Amino acid sequence: MDLNPPLRAIGLTGGIGSGKSTVARSLVACGAHLVDTDAIARELTAPGGAAMPALAAAFGAGVVASDGALDRNCMRQLAFADAGTKARLEAILHPLIGQEAHRQAAAAAARPVVFDVPLLVESSPWRTRVQRVLVVDCSEATQIARVALRPGWTEDLARRVVAQQATRAARRAVADAVIFNEGLSLQALDAEVRALWSAWVGTTVAPV
Repeated sequence: MDLNPPLRAIGLTGGIGSGKSTVARSLVACGAHLVDTDAIARELTAPGGAAMPALAAAFGAGVVASDGALDRNCMRQLAFADAGTKARLEAILHPLIGQEAHRQAAAAAARPVVFDVPLLVESSPWRTRVQRVLVVDCSEATQIARVALRPGWTEDLARRVVAQQATRAARRAVADAVIFNEGLSLQALDAEVRALWSAWVGTTVAPV
């Protein structure tokens, strides 16, 4: 029996505005095969996306934008207002996301797969699917400030999203490693990712 099996699946998570997407790009540069569940969700809710008929049936034509995509701002407001709406949304999207994530992971060949999952802490099936969990962390004040700079966002909206996500303590509790992305330059953040990759996967990656 191999007591040290090769690392095949890493779960990457972090609160909104933590810098998780930047870390994901660094992991890809190290050689990881990325499965981005947010990107999958966007594809499912794009014009003609596989989830759109079920979403329109469940929530009405008001959640469908003029181009046929999900009106994400409208859906976000509905989910904020009613926990049942959020649960119904997740019941539609999560199985479809899981199926597509499985399909994409199968294309990894021998490369370690990084599953980028914002709600990994809240989802026990995802935690059992990965061998290690990497959490990207920063203060809530930094999260809110970063997100408020995005088009269409405000500090109040960012604060409400942060409040609905798992707490920093809950994320850190399930982590095998934490990258504290507070005050780091992009170069310093990338260096931390490369060092962790070397420790976990056993290969050294030169800086870009």
